[in-house]
Amino acid sequence: MNIVIIEDEIKTAKALAKMILLIQPSAQIAATIQSVKTAVAYLSENANPDLIFMDVQLADGNCFEIFKQVQVLSPVIFCTAFDEYAMDAFKANGVDYILKPFSTESLQSAFEKVALLKNFFQINEQASLQINKLLDPAGKTGFLVFKNNKYSTIQTHDIACFYIRDEITTLVTVNSEEYAISQSLEELYKVLNPKQFFRINRQYLISYSAVKEVEHYFARKLLVKLNISTAEQLIIGKDKATLFLNWLDNR
Repeated sequence: MNIVIIEDEIKTAKALAKMILLIQPSAQIAATIQSVKTAVAYLSENANPDLIFMDVQLADGNCFEIFKQVQVLSPVIFCTAFDEYAMDAFKANGVDYILKPFSTESLQSAFEKVALLKNFFQINEQASLQINKLLDPAGKTGFLVFKNNKYSTIQTHDIACFYIRDEITTLVTVNSEEYAISQSLEELYKVLNPKQFFRINRQYLISYSAVKEVEHYFARKLLVKLNISTAEQLIIGKDKATLFLNWLDNR
């Protein structure tokens, strides 16, 4: 389990990390962050951690500013000395709200809630995936697009990737033609064949047939190059690197 701690008091963060590892010895503290600005940058550039422990009052502002600037998909356990933010916390991926000072009992209870939620969603997701495979094992085969006042259809096998920028999703063909579409990357991944498309990071969903080569990058990351040019370097975090290589090999 990869865990990120967002807490501006260094001593408190260290104490929290120590208690977490006592309760969950196999956990890894992926990052310890003190500010809203750093948290936004980290969550924008890295894969979602399995769990976030987050203080409300940070060095440069209220933690809920983070949710306004970046999409946080991980479950969050809020840790604070104030109880007036509980309602806001549960609106922002909060699975528990722990008041300082922490205790092993409160942390243990929080981890139990996370485990229960994880089991619930895994069971329901597996059932949903099985139903989807039965209904449409090959995934979506084409997209209706609109450009230059005309509708046209793009076959899925002619798509190199999808990317999102400024909250707009764009479909890119193998000929580098681009079309704005209404679906989010999360919605697209649910309807596409998972053997054909891989969500490499928050910005890009790429096609297997468009992968040209893969290079080792610093900090155990991977650099992916497609048969088409992209505005950004396509970086896969170390937590997804092995999964991606297995995906490439599983043909």
